[in-house]
Amino acid sequence: MTLVAFSNFIDGAFDAPTVTFESIDPSTGTSWATMPAATEADVDRAVAAAHRALHSAAWASLTATARGKLLVRLGDLVVANADRLAELETRDTGKIIRETRAQIAYVGDYYRYYGGLADKHEGSFVPIDKADMEVTIRPEPIGVVAAVVPWNSQLFLSAVKLGPALAAGCTVVLKASEDGPAPLLAFAELVHEAGFPAGTVNILTGFGHDCGRRLTSHPLVSRVAFTGGPSTARAIVSNTAENLAYTTLELGGKSPVVVFADADLDSAANAVVAGIFAASGQSCVAGSRLLVERSIKGEFLDRLKRKAEAIRIGNPQDPATEMGPLATARQREWIEKIVGASLAGGGRLITGGDRPAGHDGGFYYAPTIIDAQDNAGLPCVCEELFGPVLSVLAFDTEAEALALANDTPFGLASGVYTANLGKAHRMARGIHAGVVWVNTYRAVSPLVPFGGYGMSGLGREGGLDAIRDYTRSKSVWIRTSDEPIPDPFVMR
Repeated sequence: MTLVAFSNFIDGAFDAPTVTFESIDPSTGTSWATMPAATEADVDRAVAAAHRALHSAAWASLTATARGKLLVRLGDLVVANADRLAELETRDTGKIIRETRAQIAYVGDYYRYYGGLADKHEGSFVPIDKADMEVTIRPEPIGVVAAVVPWNSQLFLSAVKLGPALAAGCTVVLKASEDGPAPLLAFAELVHEAGFPAGTVNILTGFGHDCGRRLTSHPLVSRVAFTGGPSTARAIVSNTAENLAYTTLELGGKSPVVVFADADLDSAANAVVAGIFAASGQSCVAGSRLLVERSIKGEFLDRLKRKAEAIRIGNPQDPATEMGPLATARQREWIEKIVGASLAGGGRLITGGDRPAGHDGGFYYAPTIIDAQDNAGLPCVCEELFGPVLSVLAFDTEAEALALANDTPFGLASGVYTANLGKAHRMARGIHAGVVWVNTYRAVSPLVPFGGYGMSGLGREGGLDAIRDYTRSKSVWIRTSDEPIPDPFVMR
């Protein structure tokens, strides 16, 4: 089979790569494409192009309104090319086609949203206590941005970085994950078609030890926006320290989903199943820790077991498929290791825990539920698995539920299911997480800031706050009096 060839996008052109690697289709375990492995020299060229573009007339002289129009056009092009982008993301990551198609629609929304905000991020006038002075505060682009995204939801996770960065007037070097980079390398064609000046957006892929390290430590990079795991985040913070670059870190989670006895149990069961088994559990907000009121634990687990075993596992390109493979073989091996250790440590298997029959070629793993039997120290309870594994703990009181929910160094997302409005508000106040969903899960909007507490990261993506992260304030003082300065040697 002839492999499809992809290239890096640097300074407005697609480069013929000097080094390549093969990308694996997770549904079959076979190679389907060759990807460019960006070298340190490639990174240097991309950052240099972004730095030139930042100060070029083609970009720097554009009005905010003009930048916004480019972003809106990019959003329109993403939606117009949804079928191709979705097929590539499904092929290269194993995410089911029904989700990649749906997700691309709101990827377009993010670019349109930030296009609309580009000329509405205003400066301010400061009414200071000096009658002969006028002071304005101007937001200016922070500079060249290095955006680094993981393999899951690359189009979406890049949109929440590119959108506000470009709206603010920055330029970007975007590193796609070496696992599943095809959709972002194809997206580069749309950046070019939208009319962004050369060097404004550069997209490449490669490995962390050379490409990623060079990009995040580059002296011309002013901010690194990263989504991924804590260990890589620590390395990035170390890399940025030399140049004092800013960082935005959206990291992992071990998100609790709390189900009280007064909840609509069928609705809650549907949401719990979707929260952990959608995208095969490969989501930073996956609701991987179920905390259920003890009085309904048995009944609720029966519901979950039936729903989990009814999930349709299959080819991710089939619109009827509800759960596809994991993205890589090593991810499946990690999950198998943690599940095995959890069962050996006293966990009780409710369902799953193995490779589903009939899918030997790909990296499939069955929807798995483990009753931790009140052992909050089991690996499946503590570790972020990034897979379709739900751990279950029971609680007796609201206070115990809150304590269990916060018994983690992570704090990205959470869910609460209850019919009691007061209880919902108390839990929302008490849970240490950047997102609390009540009687729903996995809802997103470009208007709403997103980010975590603790080991789940620094900064926020989404909403107006995100644009501010890509700007720095300049104060401009103008003396309006023609009178001589009374004493030039005294600070005024």
